[in-house]
Amino acid sequence: MKVVFSRKGFDSASGGIPNPILPDGTLLSLPIPSPKDGIPYSALSYKGKSYYEIIHSLSPRANIAPSTFCHLDPDLRREVLPRKDWLPAFGQAGSSLMHLYNQGVGIGDLFLFFGWYRQTEILDGRLRFVPGAPDLHIIYGYLQVGDIVKCKEDLPKELYAHPHAADFRWATHKNALFLPAETLSLNPSLPGYACLDYAPKRVLTKEGCKRRIWDLPQYFRDIPISYNRKAWREEGFKSAGRGQEFVFEPNEEALNWVRDIIQ
Repeated sequence: MKVVFSRKGFDSASGGIPNPILPDGTLLSLPIPSPKDGIPYSALSYKGKSYYEIIHSLSPRANIAPSTFCHLDPDLRREVLPRKDWLPAFGQAGSSLMHLYNQGVGIGDLFLFFGWYRQTEILDGRLRFVPGAPDLHIIYGYLQVGDIVKCKEDLPKELYAHPHAADFRWATHKNALFLPAETLSLNPSLPGYACLDYAPKRVLTKEGCKRRIWDLPQYFRDIPISYNRKAWREEGFKSAGRGQEFVFEPNEEALNWVRDIIQ
């Protein structure tokens, strides 16, 4: 099995603010703005609040309007949109997809989705970031690959609304959608995909450090991770600033670490 650290959600270049750790522990990944896609932030909601409302509560000056379109991917929360036909899926295209293929990622492999997060609180009825709360990279979800849709003709109808189902993304033949397995092979009692709530064990960032410095166990020093060949520093593992998909083949210790993070 290969494992992929997959960076998703708002970042400093796309969105400009951290994703929120909500007061109830929900790690809410905010999809990045994308004028080519047709889902506005005002159409997405979580527990009665639109994503537009959540974003502007956290950052009133955010350059996002109710009609701003976003790229809802990976799509792991059915309830964020009213929809009858749906399948969870993660799409990838272009050079990032080619990197996954070149690394041999395929059926049975596991994506660990992570992003930039900060703790929030409700003050006087408004959601805001906790003053002084650290910026953290946190693993917020996973998907074990059960199938890969590599051409438009094989696309199930439940995925017609997915951003990577759009005709222009199939035009270059560098587009695919990864669908989850029924169950997680590391723990068959769990589904093949899920969003995860906050827990200290899911925080990658080393305490007291900038978010790109990760507190990976020492046995990761012997495991090559794509885009991160010279990542180890005295203070810890400094994750690459560029690249979406960091691929590695875990040893037994690392596989147990992954299992513990998910369950």
